[in-house]
Amino acid sequence: MNVGQGSLAIVRHGGEAIIADSRIPPSGDSRVAYAKGMLATYLKGHYVRGLILTGFDRDHADATGVGLILTKYLPDWIMYPKCYKDTEEAGDVFQIVRQQKQRRAGTAHPLQNISVCLDNLQSRLLSVLAPTFEFELFSPHTEDMDNSNNSGIVVRMQGKGPGGFSYLITGDTENERWETINRFFGKTLRSDVMAGPHHGSRGAVNAETLLLVEPNTVLISAGVDNPYGHPDSQAIAAFSKVAKHVYSTNVNGGVSLHTTIGTGDFETALIQ
Repeated sequence: MNVGQGSLAIVRHGGEAIIADSRIPPSGDSRVAYAKGMLATYLKGHYVRGLILTGFDRDHADATGVGLILTKYLPDWIMYPKCYKDTEEAGDVFQIVRQQKQRRAGTAHPLQNISVCLDNLQSRLLSVLAPTFEFELFSPHTEDMDNSNNSGIVVRMQGKGPGGFSYLITGDTENERWETINRFFGKTLRSDVMAGPHHGSRGAVNAETLLLVEPNTVLISAGVDNPYGHPDSQAIAAFSKVAKHVYSTNVNGGVSLHTTIGTGDFETALIQ
């Protein structure tokens, strides 16, 4: 979704939906109503199983967005990194999560916290979170927690059954962490669609990772005229050498990207 310089994605399959990250444009931004409308449109008729926060920087774990999603769409669970570098936004997010857990405690639909870290997981395969999805976790791990970007979640979602495709959620993961992930997991990273790491930053594009993932499509979330120069032209060039399609939300004054499976390919429609 086009939420400016941040990240919010919806993955749908078999009548279920998973939301990845929670950025909502700040109050007064004309895209606030647009973002809320997109959520309502693309979640209509779908059971929202979970919310994944890849990290606790505000552009991924926006407290306003977390509150909106937990209150209006009532996901079964919220997943976030257990071993993470603290941020200013983390305290606000956890306060909202605690309030929502208390609100739903004792009901037929309680909210479950799922904190993940490779250090203390018996299995990286999280297969009981949604009937139509499987999840395979690749990060975080304390070995590379040198900053908040490298403390985030990297997870692949795989839709079960006909029409299912794989989507690699990458957060703000940078090259140092990708090198370790490559070493440990290799070709198991293979995914049909890949989120462009760190909004298409040059420091997050790892050539070996791209060859291992071998994505058909790369989707980049970046704000129009953002001060960081995302996505970087060299990153776009690297993605384009591997992927058949590369799209970013910062083009044409800001667009959302709707990707569906066509006849053997992924067709991406640009939605203003």
